Amino acid sequence: MNKDLSDKRQVYQQRELLESMIPENPMELFRDWYSDAEKEEQGEVNAFTVATVDANLQPTSRVVLLKRFTWEGFIFYTNYNSQKGISIAQNNQVCLSFFWDKLERQVIINGLAEKEIENLSDGYFESRPRGSRLGSMASDQSQPIASREALDYKLEILEKQYKNKEILRPKNWGGYLVKPTRIEFWQGRPNRMHDRIRYTLQADYNWKIERIQP
Repeated sequence: MNKDLSDKRQVYQQRELLESMIPENPMELFRDWYSDAEKEEQGEVNAFTVATVDANLQPTSRVVLLKRFTWEGFIFYTNYNSQKGISIAQNNQVCLSFFWDKLERQVIINGLAEKEIENLSDGYFESRPRGSRLGSMASDQSQPIASREALDYKLEILEKQYKNKEILRPKNWGGYLVKPTRIEFWQGRPNRMHDRIRYTLQADYNWKIERIQP
């Protein structure tokens, strides 16, 4: 197989990102960009890639959904015994990447992941549809299983077991809060001369702001 993509190009020319447009705190800019994405993009604008590195220094990335962001950072939910959960337990340095195609924007976040406090994970779990709650219990995430039928059977058993019963959050499922240490905002520009503004957290908790070359 040989598919040549060398002539596939897109001209980025919709917007710009200048120093006069940026706040001192990157979370303000992320808030504004996310709001723009909600207005302009389609589908799950809260989808992002989270990359982890395990004990063998093997990187793995996958797409997950952002469920909340605050001044502290970015929150997503998963099975703590999943591949990503095990990797975070071994090395809690992660990288998040958002790409909003219509806006020609990308945000890359380096940070430290820590488990969300239990009562907040409880609250989010209770807000999920009943089927999603049972699904999170049925799946030993990232572990092999013999067939689709075997997976469906596990869910069927739980549906019968919890019929008309309260479904509590499993202890091995919950949220991660990613506290950013570096955030880069990337705005596509013509001739591949993209705008890249990088915020780096300093020891005094102020943010150092730099323009970096494309």
